[in-house]
Amino acid sequence: MKLKTLLLAAATLAITASTQAFADIKFGVAAEPYAPFTSKDASGKWVGWEVDFMNALCADIKEKCSIEEVAWDGIIPALQAKKFDAIMSSMSITPERAKTISFSDMYYNSAAVLIGPKSDDKDFSPDHLKGKNVGVQVSTTHAAYIAKYYEPKGAVVKTYATQDEANADLAAGRLDYVMADGVALQAFLDTDQGKCCETKGAVPIDVDILGPGVGFGIRKEDTALLAKVNKGIQDLANDGTFAKITTTWKLDGLVETPKKK
Repeated sequence: MKLKTLLLAAATLAITASTQAFADIKFGVAAEPYAPFTSKDASGKWVGWEVDFMNALCADIKEKCSIEEVAWDGIIPALQAKKFDAIMSSMSITPERAKTISFSDMYYNSAAVLIGPKSDDKDFSPDHLKGKNVGVQVSTTHAAYIAKYYEPKGAVVKTYATQDEANADLAAGRLDYVMADGVALQAFLDTDQGKCCETKGAVPIDVDILGPGVGFGIRKEDTALLAKVNKGIQDLANDGTFAKITTTWKLDGLVETPKKK
């Protein structure tokens, strides 16, 4: 009888552990601004499309969540070192990254574009950019795309620790083009500094490099957390929260979000 009781208690404990809440989930976010998805307002508070999404997701899964700042080029090692629980920093889901970490379902997707100084020249093909200085943020899918398609054709690639640094060099005339997420670059073009430049166009899709969209990066062993956030993502799609947040940030037609099921 005692053995049976112990076995029952062990089974109950195992079930409880597998379904327990992830109290105080920490989301790792790149410290540099990436408007309109993640940036700080004048008071130092994190704001943006992803921040509103995070708050809605955490309310849905009934968790208290917080943001942990980290340098972009060290964000995956920081996740693996357990400095936070999941990456939430517009990280594209790619086969290469998936060798190291797991990804949630896609929670947004948008086009990758090239921008440059305003002119009549709208050609942004790899052959046309031979000898041109092209800026990208280091350790991004955009950097990998430029390396595959543009660098072999003679483009001079310059990498930057942050997107803001690349944008500033473009505005200063030290770059001819910059490639990044179209929504983030539009936020730059809408500023006084960005008035110099314009969108040249969206690059052809390469899913192997650019991925099918953005998701949470989660340690491979944290399968219960992965299942929990995936359920939350679908809940927000079903109840219209994604549409509300997208409208709030004036991104209608610019980002793709999960569909209602």
